[in-house]
Amino acid sequence: MTTSPERFVGIDVSKDTLDVHIRPDEIDRQFANSNEGISSLLGCLKNLNPTLVVIEATGGYETAVAALSVAAIPLSLVNPKRTRDFAKAIGRLAKTDKIDARTLAEFAEKVRPTVRPLPDADTLKLQALLTRRSQLMGMRTMEKNRLGTIKDRTIRRSIEAVLRTLEKEIERADRDLDKAIQECPVWAAKDELLQSIPGIGPVVSRTLLAEMAELGTFSREEAAALAGVAPFNRDSGTHKGKRMIAGGRAAVRNMLYMGSHAAKQGNALLRAFADRLEAAGKAPKVIRIAVARKLLIIANAVLRDQPPWKLKAAFKRYDDRTQYLFYRCRRKTP
Repeated sequence: MTTSPERFVGIDVSKDTLDVHIRPDEIDRQFANSNEGISSLLGCLKNLNPTLVVIEATGGYETAVAALSVAAIPLSLVNPKRTRDFAKAIGRLAKTDKIDARTLAEFAEKVRPTVRPLPDADTLKLQALLTRRSQLMGMRTMEKNRLGTIKDRTIRRSIEAVLRTLEKEIERADRDLDKAIQECPVWAAKDELLQSIPGIGPVVSRTLLAEMAELGTFSREEAAALAGVAPFNRDSGTHKGKRMIAGGRAAVRNMLYMGSHAAKQGNALLRAFADRLEAAGKAPKVIRIAVARKLLIIANAVLRDQPPWKLKAAFKRYDDRTQYLFYRCRRKTP
């Protein structure tokens, strides 16, 4: 009995076209990035029965080929930096759509990244709503900064009018996000579990739901690495470098970092943890990252084990020093 050879496919997605390279056949194909072109691509891949298909996360254009995930074709969505570094490592400096598709196919064959399909339609919708809210928040910040430097009354009135419009749009985005979560029973249950943790509010919860849907299925180390809050060693020989965080999902990392201060103030356990690090002489930024990582680990455990987070149950796992600081914090809490 003969077995069919393994085949690896790289797809370079652009606005108008889908460039495809198939290994080891060394076949190049091109399809239109349209409903008809995607249907033709799907038929081609079904006949090919590939071992793995690799696509780069390109900021939105890759969502057009979400049908590959639905068709149960083994698909991995990868960070473009990884594939670009791979191309440099093999000495391929030229860059065209056709060359990029070939590089992706070779990356699939040599590296074999974990199968990671594109998000489903509901998750894509939630991500789009969350992205739009972030954009509106950014525009509001820019307009507020301008308002602080402008003296002309006419221009100030214009900026104030824009700010009122942005406030209304942000409120609408919040309502749309709440509606999207409540319409999905799974998301609603996860959102309730996440917000049971002191320090996780609606914004952090939505970000975790949209950008880290796999949360609850990881080990604590995997969750921290995927979010980009895990410090990596930088040692060589006798040199012990400073450990630093790198990579991961920027949206999750940024939101956890911004929320770490509020989490430290609102969660007595995290406050005790931060006090212990401060007593050990750790830098403020290091403490904030550590609190963000601890908050993510707690969220991962709550989603994995399902019961809402309870302070006493979580607290039992910590050492005597943390317990002492915890009770000191409790006495200070009004």
